[in-house]
Order: sequence, then C-alpha cells, then structure tokens
Amino acid sequence: MINKLISQILPHMPEKLVWQFSKQYIAGKTTQQALDASLALNRNNTLVTLDILGEFIENMDQAKDNRDQYIDLINTMEATEVQGNYSIKPTMFGLLLDRQTCSDYMRDIVSAAAAHGNFVRIDMENSPTVDDTIAIFRRIKAEFPKNVGLVLQAYLKRTRSDIEAMLDLKSDEANLNFRLCKGIYVEPPSIAYQKYEEINAHYLEDLELMFQNGIYPGIATHDKPLIEGALNLIRKYDIPRDRYEFQMLYGVTPKQRQSLADEGHKVRVYVPFGEHWFGYSTRRLKENPAMVTHIVKALFAKG
Repeated sequence: MINKLISQILPHMPEKLVWQFSKQYIAGKTTQQALDASLALNRNNTLVTLDILGEFIENMDQAKDNRDQYIDLINTMEATEVQGNYSIKPTMFGLLLDRQTCSDYMRDIVSAAAAHGNFVRIDMENSPTVDDTIAIFRRIKAEFPKNVGLVLQAYLKRTRSDIEAMLDLKSDEANLNFRLCKGIYVEPPSIAYQKYEEINAHYLEDLELMFQNGIYPGIATHDKPLIEGALNLIRKYDIPRDRYEFQMLYGVTPKQRQSLADEGHKVRVYVPFGEHWFGYSTRRLKENPAMVTHIVKALFAKG
C-alpha cells in the first residue's frame, strides 16, 4: 500500500525530487549523456541498446519528430566508437493513432540503422498493441531480415504460440532475434500469468523453445533464479556464446551484470535517455508500484 501511495504521489511532486528517484535508471536527458554512459559500459565489456524515452503520443506530429530524433541519434552514434544498437517503442510513432504511418516511420529507422550494418529492437508494450506490433515486425523483417528484432513477454499466455507462429520467418540468411523479458504492464489473469513462480517457469519454457529452434535470445532479466535457469539451458544445449546474450537495465544490479561479462557471456544494457524522462519514470512507477522499494533501497545503498 505504501509503494502504491508513493507511486501515485510522485507525478505531482517537483521534477527535481522525482529525478532523485530516476537518475540511477536513466542515462541522462541528452544524446551526449547517453553516449558517454554507453562508452563507460563498453569499457567494462558491456554492449548497449539506446532508447529515446517517449511513448503513447497524442498526435502524429510528435511521431514524425520522434522518427527524426532516432535518425539523428543513429547518425550521431554511428560516428562514435559506441558498441550498441537501438530500441524503439511502437506507440512512440503513433501505433494507436495511425498504424500505417507508424509502420512507415519505424521502417525508416530500421533502414537508417541497416545502412550502417546495425540493428533495431522493436519493444513490446501492453496487450492491446501486441498483434499490431507483430504485424509491423513481420513487414519490416521481410525487407531487413538481419536488422530487426522483437521483444516478447513471458507472462503473457500467448507468447509461446507467438514464438511458434513466427518460426516461418527463419531462413538460412537471417535468424530470429527475440528479447525475452518477464513483462511489466499490469494485465488481467485471463491473458497473463500472475504468480512469480508461474511467470518464471514459463520464461524458461519460452527460452528453451528458442534454443531448440535456433533463435537468438536476448535473456532480459535480473532475477538470479532465471539467470541460473538460463545458464543451465545454455549448458544443456551446448549453446555457443555468440548465439545468445544477457540483457539488463541501466543502473540495475551492476555487480551481477559485470560478473556475467567477466565470465565471458555477452551482456547488453538497455540505456534509456531523453527529455521525456519524467513521464517515463512516473508511468513506470504507477504501472508497477513494487519498483518503489527497489529504488528506495538503491538510494540508501548509495549513501
């Protein structure tokens, strides 16, 4: 109840105060700050995926501006030594307003990354967006088979069948590349698993299905039992280290992340940044009040 109360109050508090809750998990407000943070991670044998904050926009002018910002980011980052790729959210480009234009804008971003031989990950958002997101992913992958991937959420009951349904996209030329996360949005029990143990069990089942079908997974978790479960599956199927990666959030469990990197596993950190950090932070806390506990613990841990 306390977590929920705090998460409801935060959106009405001064931005400077909310920033104290947010800055550990957001790389900065500018592209340069994000690139500096990314280079620091690279120096510790960690790859990155950059994400400009902003989602659920109100008009298509915002969508076009977001598209242009991403293309500017790609052009800027590719001129640096940063080792990383890009992550995009469909609602940032108008998925709920104009699906065709949204698809076109996302295609433009993947095209810009592909011109540099790079890669874009399409994030998965709440359940009403899943079908359209998969449809856009299919369209873009047909044109850029090596340059686009997708996020899947293990707590959704449909995810296993979604993986199976997309196996037709595999080819000798290009593999499937899925980031597998637990899922953060609040969804009803009719479509999403609710219990910790249940979600973890389905996470590992989905991951095993990916390994069995030669899919490249981004194993996105900070949960130690899931990391151990993933390592067991890697050993079981003798997966080469260039056929998977672990993925973690900026500012979360850095020692665990570094331990995996030091052991020789490929590790990538999701690096969110941008002017819309306030809305992102408060929205995430309202969607998942349990995050408040982790943030407060982190603040006290830093002294």
